[in-house]
Order: sequence, then structure tokens, then C-alpha cells
Amino acid sequence: MAGFATKRLGKELSKINSNSLPPGIELVSADNFEEWFLDIRVLDNNPLYLNEIYRLKFRFSAQYPIEPPEVTFVKLADRPIPIHPHIYSNGIICLDLLGQQGWSPVQNVESVCMSLQSMLTGNSRNERPAGDEEFVRANRLRPKDIDFYYDDNNV
Repeated sequence: MAGFATKRLGKELSKINSNSLPPGIELVSADNFEEWFLDIRVLDNNPLYLNEIYRLKFRFSAQYPIEPPEVTFVKLADRPIPIHPHIYSNGIICLDLLGQQGWSPVQNVESVCMSLQSMLTGNSRNERPAGDEEFVRANRLRPKDIDFYYDDNNV
């Protein structure tokens, strides 16, 4: 990857490495400018996510930040995928901020993590999206190629 994306990601990484991430967000690895891993946790006492830490994978294209990163939750032995009406059991997130229509180049890794923290904080429904099993079984698209329909702003 070269050009503007590398320059922008270099600046973001430099800021992150200066310990400026908000509470509950931690950089796990950023070995290159194509894929980063961060952990997030919900800071309030939401019983759905109490004491849980979740792993996020960011994949960047050469068009970042004009194009949004591909962000998914990753399941590990000690890192589950959060149960949420907008998070599929395979880690794919249905959030307009991560789509072409909701994304803005002023967004960055930190703001995406904070948005996901907020999304989890405000959730009171211990459920997956409708059709989760079928979606996970049948989907062969990368998250950025899925054309989500955003119809529920109350979660």
C-alpha cells in the first residue's frame, strides 16, 4: 500500500502509540498498514457485556480514508463476538458508519472503536440480527461488499 492511505494510517498509528486512545480501547497489533487488531470493552455496567473484551480487525484498502475500513469482530478463545442485533455471529457488523453511504474521511480508527463501544453500551437486547444463521451460512461476500439496509436506529 502506498500514497495517501499510508500517510494517513502512519499519522493515526503515531497518535495511538502516544497513548491517546480513550479508555476501553487498546491497540493489539498494527504490523502493517493493511490490517490492525484492537480490543474494546464496554465501560458502563451493561450486564450484557460486563467484564468482556472484544477483538476488532480493521482491514484497510489503498483508498483509505476515502473508503471505509473493513471492520469485523474476531472470535478467539478469550474474546467472544458480542451478541447484538447489528452484529452477526461471524463478526460482521451492520453499521452505517462502516458503509460507503455513512462513512466520512474525517472518521478514523479511534472514532470507529468509540462508535462500536457506544453501540454496545446502548444495547438492551440480547439477540442476533434477524436471519443470522442463514446470513452466516450463505454469505460469501466481504463485509464491504454487502449492501445492508439500515432500518433500525433504536439499537
